[in-house]
Formats: sequence, structure tokens, C-alpha cells
Amino acid sequence: MISAGDFRNGVTFEMDGSVYQIIEFQHVKPGKGAAFVRTKIRNVIAGTVVERTFNPNDKYPTAYVERKEMEYLYNDGDLYYFMDQETYEQVPLNAEVLGDNFKFVKENMVCRIVSYKGKVFGVEPPNFVELQVVKTDPGFKGDTATNATKPATLETGCEIRVPLFINEGEMIRVDTRTGEYMERA
Repeated sequence: MISAGDFRNGVTFEMDGSVYQIIEFQHVKPGKGAAFVRTKIRNVIAGTVVERTFNPNDKYPTAYVERKEMEYLYNDGDLYYFMDQETYEQVPLNAEVLGDNFKFVKENMVCRIVSYKGKVFGVEPPNFVELQVVKTDPGFKGDTATNATKPATLETGCEIRVPLFINEGEMIRVDTRTGEYMERA
């Protein structure tokens, strides 16, 4: 059990038959009246985000979310296949489980599969990936006066903004959490 007064970012708990994760929390002690905890919580199965206030004395059962490293193998249109690296067991997952930042993952990358009581509800790609630029406009000498960017298509098919000096065929590092160019690889 965890009390609302002990809430911290990333804590998962059960409430009303669902599992929630704390995104933001704030302990509020008004000059008049009782203290309370203002939170922003995400339903980890449905993905919805809700703002809610709690009494600091409220208690909720702790939910243990399992994260397991698995290798992404391939997709056959509808299903994406991941392999457990210890047992070599393959797990097929639907596209709605993957999330927006899965577009940066290529075959044979190791991802974290997130599940609760055996039900997979999310896939966390590595924080940084190295991908090749397959299509972008050429940069011109003298275009480096400002931090201007241009669109570039990566080998996974996703499009991001890169600095003007990046050319086709170069390997770059991308932050999958924000989808931004980090540096040359």
C-alpha cells in the first residue's frame, strides 16, 4: 500500500480497478483548510491522462509493472514480433501497443516491453538510436550562420528536422523521447 502523501513521479498504483502512473505531483498546504496532493496521472492501460487531487492520508495498493528487454524482429503488416533474449520465445504485439516513438526502431533493436499482470500495454524503445539519413536536401556552404534546420527522412521511414550540414548517407543519433536530432554518430 502507498499513501497519497508518498506519491512521487513514476509511481504506479491501483485505483478503481485500473492502474495509474504519477506524471506530476504537488503537495499543497493552503493557509486555511486541510492539505492535499494535486496530481496528473496516466492510466497505463488506456493511456489517458487525468488531473486529480487526493487526501494525503488516502491509501492505494501498489501496482508492480514489469519491464522486460526484448529484441524487435520484424512485422508482418498487423503484428510486430519481439523475441525474449533468454528463452528465445517470440511475442506478437498489435500496432496500438507500440506508441508514437516506435517509428525510430529498426529490426534487431532491443526494446523494453512493459506489462502488468501479463498484459502488455507499452513498448519503450531505447532513449537514443543511431539511424542513417536516406533522403534530405543538400546543404550549402555558408548556410551555418543560424541554427536553421531542414527535413530529413531516416532509414525507418520517419521524418525529423536536422541541421543544414547533414547530408544523405550520414549516420545520426536521435533522441526517441522527443524525436529530435542530437548529433552525428
